[in-house]
Amino acid sequence: MDLDIDTVRVARTRADCVLRPGEAFLGGGTFLYSEPLHAGVTGLVDLTGLGWEPWSVDESGLRVAGTCTLVELVAGPGALGAQGPYRGLGIVRDCVSALSLSAKVARTATVGGNLALGLPAGSMIGLFAALGARAVVWTPDGGSREVAVARLVTAAGVVALEPGEVLREVRVPAAVLGQRTVFRRASLTPTGRTAAMVTGRADERGPRIVVTASVSAPHGLDARDHDMLDRWLDRIGSTVGWFEDTHGTADWRGAMTRRLAHEALDELGGAA
Repeated sequence: MDLDIDTVRVARTRADCVLRPGEAFLGGGTFLYSEPLHAGVTGLVDLTGLGWEPWSVDESGLRVAGTCTLVELVAGPGALGAQGPYRGLGIVRDCVSALSLSAKVARTATVGGNLALGLPAGSMIGLFAALGARAVVWTPDGGSREVAVARLVTAAGVVALEPGEVLREVRVPAAVLGQRTVFRRASLTPTGRTAAMVTGRADERGPRIVVTASVSAPHGLDARDHDMLDRWLDRIGSTVGWFEDTHGTADWRGAMTRRLAHEALDELGGAA
C-alpha cells in the first residue's frame, strides 16, 4: 500500500466532519489495500473516532451505523437472525460471507464503507436493499436526509452521495425484521468474488427479488410469478446489460442470475 497523502484526521464530533480542501472520508479503510484514492485527495478523515454504537434494535426497527464493522454486524444482527422475531436477518451472515475477505479485514471493514464504495460485488448493497432499508445521510450544512439503499448506488462505483456527505446509518423497518428472506450467490470459484447475487424477502404484497453483482447497480422487482420474473430479467439484459469483468462474462452472469432468481422466488413462495 502506497499512500500519497499529507494528513489523517480522526473525527470526534460532527464539527470534525466538515471536509477541508483535498480531504475525503475514511471508514474502515480496507479499500486502501485494493483501490486507489481519487485524484486530488491529499487527506483523510477517519469516521471511526465518532464512537457510534454499531447497531441497535427498538420498536422502529434495526439501526446499523456506517462504522459498524462486518464482524459486529454478524455478531449482532446476524445472531438475531436465528430467532423467529428477527428471521429476516437470517441472510446477514451469508451476505457478509459473500465478500472475498480475510478475518482480519472483516474486523476492520465497515458497512458504510462497503455501501459507499458502490462496487457491484458489495454485498451490503444487496442485503440492505432486500431488507427495504433507508440510509441516513449527514449533509455538510448540519442537516440530514434519507435515501433508499436500493437507490443509493447508481452505477459501478457511483453512489448518490454529494461531496462532504456522510453515510451515518442504515435503518431497517421493524415490520421487515420478521419477514422471510432469501439469499443466492454465484462466483467462478468457491472463494472468488461474487459474480451474481440474488436476495429477497416476502411481505404482504408477495415476494420481492433484488439482483446485485451481475449488474452495475441494484435492481428490484415485486415478482408475482415466474413469467413476470423472466420478462423483467429480459429487460435488464437488453436495456441495462449484465456487468462484465475478470470475475465473469456478461452472458454467464445473466444466466446465473436467472437461475438464482427463480430459485429465490420458489423459496419465497412465488407462483409457478
